[in-house]
Amino acid sequence: MAAEPLRGLSEDEAALRLGQDGANELPRAAGRGLLRIAAETMREPMFILLMVAAVLYLVLGDLGEGLFILAGALATIGLVILQEARSERAMAALRDLAQPVARVIRGGAERRIPARELVVGDVVLVGEGERLPADGLLVAGDMLGVDESALTGESAPVSKRWAQASETLNSDAAPGAELGPHLYAGALVVRGQGVARVTRTGADTALGRIGASLAAIVQEPTPLQRKAGRLVGLLGLLALGYCVLVAVAYGLIRDDWVGGVLAGVTAAIALVPEEFPMVLAVFLALGAWRLATHRVLVRRSAVIETLGGATVLCVDKTGTLTENRMEVARLWTEAGDIAIEDPGTLADEAVQLLRLAGLASAVRPVDPMDRAIRDRLRWAPAEPGPEASEPERCWPLQPDRMAVIQAWRKDGAARLAAAKGAPEAIFHLCRLSEREVRRLHEVVDDFARQGLRVLGVASAQIEGEPSDDPHSMAFQFAGLVGFLDPVRADVPTALREAHAAGISVVMITGDHPATARAIAETAGIDIAVGVLTGPEVAAMSTPLLRERLRTARVFARMVPEQKLRLVEALKANGEVVAMTGDGVNDAPALEAAHIGVAMGKRGTDVAREAADLVLLDDSFVAIVGGVRLGRRIFMNLRKALTYVTAIHVPIAGLALGPIVLGMPPLLFPMHVVLLELVIDPMCALVFEGEPSEADAMTRPPRRPDEALFGPAQLALALAQGGGVLLGVFGVYAWALEVYPEPQARGAAFIALVGGNLVLALADTVSVGGRLLATHRWAYWSIAAAASGVLALVMAVPALAKVFSMALPDARLLILALLIALVSGGWLGLALRLRARSRSGQAGTRSTRQSSMTRTNTRRPGGVA
Repeated sequence: MAAEPLRGLSEDEAALRLGQDGANELPRAAGRGLLRIAAETMREPMFILLMVAAVLYLVLGDLGEGLFILAGALATIGLVILQEARSERAMAALRDLAQPVARVIRGGAERRIPARELVVGDVVLVGEGERLPADGLLVAGDMLGVDESALTGESAPVSKRWAQASETLNSDAAPGAELGPHLYAGALVVRGQGVARVTRTGADTALGRIGASLAAIVQEPTPLQRKAGRLVGLLGLLALGYCVLVAVAYGLIRDDWVGGVLAGVTAAIALVPEEFPMVLAVFLALGAWRLATHRVLVRRSAVIETLGGATVLCVDKTGTLTENRMEVARLWTEAGDIAIEDPGTLADEAVQLLRLAGLASAVRPVDPMDRAIRDRLRWAPAEPGPEASEPERCWPLQPDRMAVIQAWRKDGAARLAAAKGAPEAIFHLCRLSEREVRRLHEVVDDFARQGLRVLGVASAQIEGEPSDDPHSMAFQFAGLVGFLDPVRADVPTALREAHAAGISVVMITGDHPATARAIAETAGIDIAVGVLTGPEVAAMSTPLLRERLRTARVFARMVPEQKLRLVEALKANGEVVAMTGDGVNDAPALEAAHIGVAMGKRGTDVAREAADLVLLDDSFVAIVGGVRLGRRIFMNLRKALTYVTAIHVPIAGLALGPIVLGMPPLLFPMHVVLLELVIDPMCALVFEGEPSEADAMTRPPRRPDEALFGPAQLALALAQGGGVLLGVFGVYAWALEVYPEPQARGAAFIALVGGNLVLALADTVSVGGRLLATHRWAYWSIAAAASGVLALVMAVPALAKVFSMALPDARLLILALLIALVSGGWLGLALRLRARSRSGQAGTRSTRQSSMTRTNTRRPGGVA
């Protein structure tokens, strides 16, 4: 055999096998390449309408107009391909971040590596809640319970035993076999911990042989994208009706049906809101990428819309608010209380207590407390004993027994059982009297008030086979172990930011109530109403629990099943709930929450699969940062959709108004094409890149029923678009009375493009924002490009003829620019002035209140 079962392969051997056999991954659907994106774009209604217009112009003999529209269609495709390719790159980066990891032993040391780097012969550690990363043989550990329903369709777990020394890979073995040693990729470990040796990887695994069809699975659109699709369909029908109306009106009024068809096509091109789906796709993809840069991995893009509206964050204590860096800080035995300062000078009683705690801990620890115990034992004198072997039997943690028990074989038939867990569970296991329990609770409370997490330790001597029920064993209480897990340095600041944003933070832990209170107080969580415990929650009626949840913020001695009840009660109170979790039993609560947040480092695969987000560094600060970014994405997306709607209003009005009033047409297809080349990058690049507003995290969360694009946004868009429509139409109507038609059209088109640019700037710049901020380079680049193109069209006679425009004189040009500035920016300016006025009034009230406070606190005689 190339590797010993618990030593693993060397790194060199693993690299050689990886090069020979390839990565441990299944075939997956190829990303959308440039050709596929182009083909999808050419099926869009906008492109088809542009081609219809180009063909009509070519048939009518207008070669210049036809070629320009064709070039515009190609430019439109280029812009869409550019933006879609950017989204694809962002999603590919997210897929790389989402790669599962595996715990392996290589060269005798435990490591975490991407599962795709596993090779045949690797030694893998597997445990409850984890999906098996490859096919293999179970060679050590517990008897596992494995759910192979993903491979067999059978929901009942099957048991897996160790492989015998003489057993090798059986190529005829199939998933679903009871009491076999074979493990299969994709199966879920539901009970026990074990060590497996990899036998097959990638497409050679049982999952790989039957799962090639997984690559053909199509990603379904999010609810937001489906809503947008329905809205686009409805607006498309309205655009078609409007197109027919314009064509008929033109034909009847002017008796020119060819011109009517062209006018109708122009109106259709102007009104089809093809930007909506593109804007949503770009925002969701790039929003997920931006969250990933903040160490928050998005598993379901629909949650991006919800994230900024969270009103309650339910978080675990360990590893989220604290550093998850446990160290043994205090010990208690009957000999006394021992503070560990120099681990090299531990008394015999302390060493014995640590040895028993070590026997109740995992041999290859993952849990931080198990690691802390093992770390302290390294300082203890070496002693031959059962620690050098594997436990013979393990009784894992259960909701009704919050303790882990492991039995070790000694000489002959004798065995030693070691238990560690919640002090109450250990007291019960040892059958201590009420007097002893009260005395020990005083010690536990003292430890807990110091912010220590406390575990009890006990042992039992067993002759013969151990009982299935550990309560039947004669356990003797050994002592208490206190662990210190300091609060992360950045948590208090993040909590203050959450509170300022109107978000309540609820801490949920399995720790002692006094420990929970101490940690909550250090972090800055509200403890005014005290701490609720799991038993108290279980005894409450649902109405009472809902009432208590309006003020209670700290919960201790909670089991995962009770998290689901908290989520349901909070939702019934109208809250938008984000819930964190890491264990198998947390999955129902993560599924039930509006935003399920799994831990990336210590979370199980089950929790990650149930969650909407994964915290790659398990940090509370990342959750608050995600909320901040979620608010930014939501507001920018709303602004982009408002802008897209607003700019279609003047185009629609200018396509029909001149026809009805008997004026020369203002817009032709080439004008609309040029406008579209400005609108598409504007809404996709400029709005998406805008930073958060200065007060984004000082405003309360939006209402849960508040729509992304509702009546208020529609009214705002109509008001903004109506202003541009009136201004441009006024310029055109007045100019026709004084100037030739080409000059009038040129002035009106300059006013329309200028109003479009000013409107975009007014929508993006928040109160107090700077027009020339560095992040606004995309806007000024687009504005400069649009201005350059307009100047080129006006200056080159051939292009001016294609557009049926001429350069206005200085007076008319200045008028057009002023109208553009006023019609595009009037509402934005009014809103900014109103906001500044409110801010000033609030500042004045604050100053007056501060002055009154200082006056009231002065002593007699005028001395402060």
